[in-house]
Amino acid sequence: MSSYDVIVIGAGPGGYVSAIRCAQLGMKVACVEGRETLGGTCLNVGCIPSKALLHATHMLHEAEHNFAEMGLKGKAPSVDWKQMISYKEKTVGQNTGGIEFLFKKNKIDWIKGWATIPEAGKVKVGDDTYETKNIIIATGSEASVLPGIEVDEKTVVTSTGALELNKVPKSMVVIGAGVIGLELGSVYSRLGAEVTVIEFLDAITPGMDAEVARQFQKMLTKQGLKFNLGAAVQGVTTKGGKATVSYKLRKDDSEHEITADTVLVATGRKPYTEGLGLDALGVALTERGQIKTDAKYATNVPGIYAIGDTIEGPMLAHKAEDEGMAVAEGIAGQHPHVNYGVIPGVIYTHPEVGSVGETEETLKAAGRAYKVGKFPFLGNARAKANFAGDGFVKMLVDAKTDRILGAHIIGPMAGDLIHEICVAMEFGAAAEDIARTCHAHPTYSEAVREAALACGDGAIHV
Repeated sequence: MSSYDVIVIGAGPGGYVSAIRCAQLGMKVACVEGRETLGGTCLNVGCIPSKALLHATHMLHEAEHNFAEMGLKGKAPSVDWKQMISYKEKTVGQNTGGIEFLFKKNKIDWIKGWATIPEAGKVKVGDDTYETKNIIIATGSEASVLPGIEVDEKTVVTSTGALELNKVPKSMVVIGAGVIGLELGSVYSRLGAEVTVIEFLDAITPGMDAEVARQFQKMLTKQGLKFNLGAAVQGVTTKGGKATVSYKLRKDDSEHEITADTVLVATGRKPYTEGLGLDALGVALTERGQIKTDAKYATNVPGIYAIGDTIEGPMLAHKAEDEGMAVAEGIAGQHPHVNYGVIPGVIYTHPEVGSVGETEETLKAAGRAYKVGKFPFLGNARAKANFAGDGFVKMLVDAKTDRILGAHIIGPMAGDLIHEICVAMEFGAAAEDIARTCHAHPTYSEAVREAALACGDGAIHV
């Protein structure tokens, strides 16, 4: 019977990062993964392939709408869908292959198959059982589907099916106005599909700063997406290769239907722990089916830990990675810390949306006095030159101390710009610290500095 210091179950961002960190700290490590490739949902059918399609379709948008104005004349490119899918698959292959290389480099054994935990200290894969001092559950999540909706991944799809459609649909209904729905809706809208988003709530992107959400919806509407908000989906039926979504408007209980070539169900995700044997082990779960853990990611069963989408908190790859490193360091006797108040969120549409920390709504609910510093990208020279003047940077700071409490960016490279503020918040910085830091000109990052200046005496270029 093979024996390890740590066996990680799941090779997604949380699992593979945790396995590598454990190996770096001198432990003998194995990682169990049943997919043919490493990387979990994120690298195989999530973050990475969707970003490839977002990039490709953004290039198409630029060619169709902005090239001529820049003096780049000629026929707009046509879409070879099979080639675009091939590009996406190549991108996935390069990334998943990279993880396999890192496993070999760090002497991590990849146990291929699906794991069960017959008892603490043992992991069974197929007919083989392995002994280990510690088990880290990093099995991620799966798409959560509304009751009464049958997914066939052809006409009615989750994000997995949406990434490998046989052809570009002429029409698509997206159920759910969260990150996944809006990103993939943007992809197919750019490709020419008529996209309608149906959302139960009265606003898109739940939890986002309300002002940013309103501006974001206006921008997406201008790009061609349609929104039916405050709509409760009743069911989806399929016939003749098309799907019909029935829904009720919450404001008046009126009934409606909409038919499309494809329906994307993007109503969130839920922890995936099937087959692990948690019930028999007595591992405690929350009411939402998440694994209960303490501050060190330990479950109530000694020697068993859990991280990432299987536990409470935002279902984000980078959150799982941080927890993966933290649990490894904790097992090694160190004292790691994950600052959950400084975990950024990004939506990779165009423009991008990046956010971190408090929103105006959470600050008002807490009764905390704050100031707002805003700066529009229309005042940024680089943004104007690059047809990226839509959007703004919004910084929220403590009214007395000027300490940064949160920030929200909608505009070019927002997913990268937000990290300047994340670093500042980790150091407990004030808006003045960013305002007095020299930023290169011309860059998008100057908009962040201007928002910081707006928290004080005022921005310069507005």
